[in-house]
Amino acid sequence: MSGHSKWATTKHKKAALDAKRSKLNTKLIKNIEVAARLGGGDPTGNPTLFDAIQKAKKNSVTKDNIDRAVKRGSGAEAGGADYSTIMYEGYAPNGVAVLIECLTDNKNRAAMEVRTAMSRNGGSLADPGSVAYLFHRMGVVIVPVEQEGRTVSEDDVLEATMDAGAEDVNDLDGAFEVVSQATDLVDVRTALQTAGIDYDSAEAQFVPSMQVELDQDGAAKVLRLVDALEDLDDVQNVYANFDISEEIMAALDA
Repeated sequence: MSGHSKWATTKHKKAALDAKRSKLNTKLIKNIEVAARLGGGDPTGNPTLFDAIQKAKKNSVTKDNIDRAVKRGSGAEAGGADYSTIMYEGYAPNGVAVLIECLTDNKNRAAMEVRTAMSRNGGSLADPGSVAYLFHRMGVVIVPVEQEGRTVSEDDVLEATMDAGAEDVNDLDGAFEVVSQATDLVDVRTALQTAGIDYDSAEAQFVPSMQVELDQDGAAKVLRLVDALEDLDDVQNVYANFDISEEIMAALDA
């Protein structure tokens, strides 16, 4: 899920305690399969695969599972599924715009499950183009502050990435979010590697151009919908243009 900085901070903190870890691992493996199918099984020549593997490793996906996913995707091993990417658009409660990115081998199943999750949680699907204009495809790299043998500062990240195309660095309280144009993502990630700075993930995401500020009731309703969508096997990512204050997030956690 990607809302904006305050929500991203909370989401980042909760990631290590994610109760849906097994579902997350399944989605990470699916990403690897698709990247290998589209760009080949050699990560040195396939940046999308390289970053999919990196994110999987950071989320404790085993090397064996990663290797098998690469082989299935590249055709070196049987059993790979023919996944299609589908993007659904809609509205959550309080007029929050939602993009739902699916990776599925059954479009009818994905459509039915997304529609059901939306309707049961106060949301509604919309026609293509209804909310997509509120988002821009951007490169997003997550850099942990605490790294092996060092603590990385915002200045360290800025110095390493500005010339590579970084446009913004956000403090996620324990990590930095480096935002660039999607076309500069590999250059930014490579610049961090050259500077000896580790990163947790590097991927293209849909970043909202404006946010809807939510009160506690609205935040609870939107997060309930987001959880329902993210719980679906065919849903890879959910993007929405909401913002939740730290005080309201603390109240919801309590």
